[in-house]
Amino acid sequence: MKQLFFIITVVLFGQSTFGQDRVKKIDSLLKAMHAAERLNGNVLIAEKGNVIYKKSFGNANEETKQSLNENSIFELASCSKQFTAMAIMILKEKGKVNLDDDISKYIPELSFYKNITVRNLLHHTSGLPDYMELMDSMFDKSKMATNKDIISLFSKVQPKIVFEPNTKYEYSNTGYAFLASIVEKASGQTFADFLQNNIFKPLKMTRSFVYTRRFAPKKIDNYAFGYVYSDSLKKYFLPDNLPETNMVIWLDGIVGDGCVNSTVNDLLKWDRALYTNTLLSKEGMKEVFQVATLKDESKTKYGLGWLIDENADFGKIVAHSGGWPGYATHIERHITNDKTIIILQNHDNVSIPVKSIKNILYNKPLPKQIIRTEIKLPAEQLQKFVGTYELQKGFELKITLENEQLFAQATGQNTVPIFAESELLFFLKVVDAQLQFEKNDANEIVKLFLLQNGGRMEANRIK
Repeated sequence: MKQLFFIITVVLFGQSTFGQDRVKKIDSLLKAMHAAERLNGNVLIAEKGNVIYKKSFGNANEETKQSLNENSIFELASCSKQFTAMAIMILKEKGKVNLDDDISKYIPELSFYKNITVRNLLHHTSGLPDYMELMDSMFDKSKMATNKDIISLFSKVQPKIVFEPNTKYEYSNTGYAFLASIVEKASGQTFADFLQNNIFKPLKMTRSFVYTRRFAPKKIDNYAFGYVYSDSLKKYFLPDNLPETNMVIWLDGIVGDGCVNSTVNDLLKWDRALYTNTLLSKEGMKEVFQVATLKDESKTKYGLGWLIDENADFGKIVAHSGGWPGYATHIERHITNDKTIIILQNHDNVSIPVKSIKNILYNKPLPKQIIRTEIKLPAEQLQKFVGTYELQKGFELKITLENEQLFAQATGQNTVPIFAESELLFFLKVVDAQLQFEKNDANEIVKLFLLQNGGRMEANRIK
């Protein structure tokens, strides 16, 4: 459901293979990543709808050692949001939903929220607080939560908004869970049935469906079970079996922000349909891929279920990633040049090499590998960094110390080791990312900055 905290684009080798053709270079890249245990899943790449590369790496089931194949079904995590948004747009064109209606029209239990519209939910501009944080502290985890439980809890607690609607973009799983409930209210169908009847069946996506495998288990052939890696035990586990990831159990009945399941082949059918008016009118399809405009007239980079980028080298790209314990997913559509990259993985300690694949597709040099030098700091110095840092509301980074080794863990994700390259600067070896810590005048660590892909994200220490 949540996007991956560390967006992984590390390249495992240099440019020695650059003279090979594109497909061979992509294959060499992915084989090297799989050999290094940085890739476990299915990859499909197409140009103008023609598949130029499709391959499976690793197992669908680590217990039985069943191998993945092109028809293996993966949980899409936040890549599900594009289907939730499409469902709303279909209902809009049927005259059953108005994007500028207050959400209380469809969810009257939320009438205490004023001026939050359906459009705000779609664009992540609602200001709603994160439901996972609220439920983590207030929900009975001996039960499995559903969307109704989120609405009931919000109705009871009435948590304040984080910011005024349409004044800011802030990624919100809450908004997309509420959208699924709006789909159900407006259509009279379950969210799963609506997607099946209005998207998957018309597009002949025969191996795609909404699935909550713990809340409503059923036998599915060729299912790619998602696994998390325990650094301390040096072994893969189902996330259900680890305390730091067992939220997958009690949050399993929630749909809309995640829980669509699909295959690389079905997602290519989805990609092709989005160039047509099979599901929506021409005007409706155009709206899906338009970014939001905030109150101050500034533009975000999010449309309706898609991140949108106008790139000088690659043209217009619409994409989305997904991360949930056991899964790391990505779909990217190069609209200007009609190229498609689909990556579905069922290990979550993996890399998503989209940048490298793009460079190869456009005959650009691969980025060079960054090599960082580790230094040793005494345990008493490392202890000063231990604490909890808030990246955004409901999304924290915990720094812990064990056997003179610092570890970082983002909300809902695996623990990863971090290594010092100076007294206040640390780096990760699994991805190209750094953590820059900052002191106050009393020589206390008060904040950190996540440095990655040219970005700088601030996190204040809260514990």
